[in-house]
Amino acid sequence: MPNPPDEQPDPSAAPAPAPDDRSRRRRRNRRILIGTLATLLVLVLAVAGVAFYFVNRLSSNIERIPDAFDIPETARPAELPGDSITFLLGGLDGADKVDVYEPGAARTDTIMLAHFPESRDRGYLVSIPRDTWIDIPGHGRNKINAAYSFGGPALFVQTLEELTGIRVDHLALIDWNGFEALTDELGGVTLTFDEETPLADSDDPLPPGTHTLTGEQALQYVRDRKDLPGGDFDRVKRQQNFIRALMNEMISSGTLTDPGKVNGIAGAVGQAARVDEELSAFGMVDLALSMRDLRADDMTFLTVPTDGTGMAGAQSIVVYDEERANQLWAALAADDMDAFLSANPDLVTGADVR
Repeated sequence: MPNPPDEQPDPSAAPAPAPDDRSRRRRRNRRILIGTLATLLVLVLAVAGVAFYFVNRLSSNIERIPDAFDIPETARPAELPGDSITFLLGGLDGADKVDVYEPGAARTDTIMLAHFPESRDRGYLVSIPRDTWIDIPGHGRNKINAAYSFGGPALFVQTLEELTGIRVDHLALIDWNGFEALTDELGGVTLTFDEETPLADSDDPLPPGTHTLTGEQALQYVRDRKDLPGGDFDRVKRQQNFIRALMNEMISSGTLTDPGKVNGIAGAVGQAARVDEELSAFGMVDLALSMRDLRADDMTFLTVPTDGTGMAGAQSIVVYDEERANQLWAALAADDMDAFLSANPDLVTGADVR
């Protein structure tokens, strides 16, 4: 698969940075591109069977997103039968801390849909490349990461709901603050590589073997694109691989029984993550209890079906495979993923990503 060219300007983008702004932008982007990993900690904690006091501490630290579901009910998909739950996760590309939505202030350069069936014995996390070319309600065809820029959280949710036909139950957005500290609070995250593994902004790749990545190394690992043969597609796989390792670290390290680490992690996540105002502390506790037996091996990581890359005018885009993607969304909604995954093994991200 060819390495997608760098993103070209489009109508939703903020003006291109001046040369003297590039250094600051570059420092900011080294964290923003992997922001969704921090957002996923909310789900990781639930998967780890976290105690009430910890979830309550975490919930009190996380800002709430107002009006995330300010969408006409007639424009939304019907609720799925049973008690399944779907999270929309987005990592913001914009100011270091986007506190108030302004048109063009930010995009969601990392987009994932996390779905858990009623049984809570498994989960599915589907990544959608930022340059995927789709319809955005009221704005025509554009890259999917422009939806937030055009209309903020509500349009972001509406765009994903119209694309997938699946109703979003909760939204989580993150900024970069706290992610590096989060990894270091855990004492690092351990990954094993079968081959030499390049890191962004580093001339020293990691040799084959097992490594415990520091917060800085984790950021370099999950943000790298230009050193990878599949470009942004391979970066998505790296992000998912790190999420898997992060979940295992949380479960196996005894972190959740250490009050000191609890406070440190809650503080780090509070700097980085925001969730919709409908997800209360009690809602987080209920989620944690319902997922207490779920483990990282019970999660399936996928990338939405695409037909590679192409051009739309002057813009480089990812071509959305609507036929196969609709099959994926229908299988998720019907809790019938086994047959779909058997027919589409190429979409599943394994644990052997370099």
